[in-house]
Amino acid sequence: MSHLTTADARLSATGTEQLGLGVPGCAHPLVAPTEWAELSRPGTPLHWVVLNVANGPGDCPDPHGLAAAGRLTNAGVRVLGHLDLAHGRRPPGEVMADAQRYLEWYRVGGFLLDRCPTDRQDLPAVRSTTATLAGLTDGGHLVLGHGTHPYPGFLEAADQLVTFSGPWADYRWSQVAQWTADHPPERFVHLVHGVPRTHLEEATRIARWQGAGTIFFTDRTDRLDRLGRGVGAGRLGPGRCCEETLLERSTVAPERWARAGGPLLRGVHTGQISPYDTLPGYWDEFVSQIGPGVSE
Repeated sequence: MSHLTTADARLSATGTEQLGLGVPGCAHPLVAPTEWAELSRPGTPLHWVVLNVANGPGDCPDPHGLAAAGRLTNAGVRVLGHLDLAHGRRPPGEVMADAQRYLEWYRVGGFLLDRCPTDRQDLPAVRSTTATLAGLTDGGHLVLGHGTHPYPGFLEAADQLVTFSGPWADYRWSQVAQWTADHPPERFVHLVHGVPRTHLEEATRIARWQGAGTIFFTDRTDRLDRLGRGVGAGRLGPGRCCEETLLERSTVAPERWARAGGPLLRGVHTGQISPYDTLPGYWDEFVSQIGPGVSE
């Protein structure tokens, strides 16, 4: 974890000193090929993109996930694997098994640790987990997905903290924790859904004022599937080929099984489909607002 070395190394961990994008994950590449292709276009100020195959790496290598991750990596974009900590209730062995699969199958450059605990008493366990992950990844980029301001000591355990994740209605009135002012913006991430196009500039101003260096805004909102239910639970069943199962599901109702995630990403844990499954309708405008324009 580069933040444990020098201030200059901390800056290089996110790639720039200015505002950039952290994409918390799109739907599976098989059903969202346009989104994944868009992310590899040059000129997009991406700090990282999360790959979440099946609420984790899945039970077998997924060729579509491998291809998507490879294109981004070759384009110079950092790809993070999605690890669910289940608010500290998940056995460390399971977390590390998922991490090993991500590294072996998809060559990720770090991890987003979703549903990360926030309380002081949970810090030693999280620190132990991130120290092990840092060893496995040879200093890969680690993001703790709290979704709110945690105990300040968590900043010592990772490169970045997600200190806000939620709807625009909450974000526009949110308050930043005072202790964050002692640290540079590249240490903090804000993920906001339901942001209207007409409020995109306002949302960006809030992020800058609150000291977030990595952001993702979308006009998409949480939604139930066409049958009024959330997405299906958990991993793909044992003994099933990932691609085979995905193809079966995609012919029925793709929106019912779109990428599962935690409270940051929504999904199986909340009975809702993630607002981050697709890119925002104002993607080009969003990219141009905070960095170089989208290449033609």
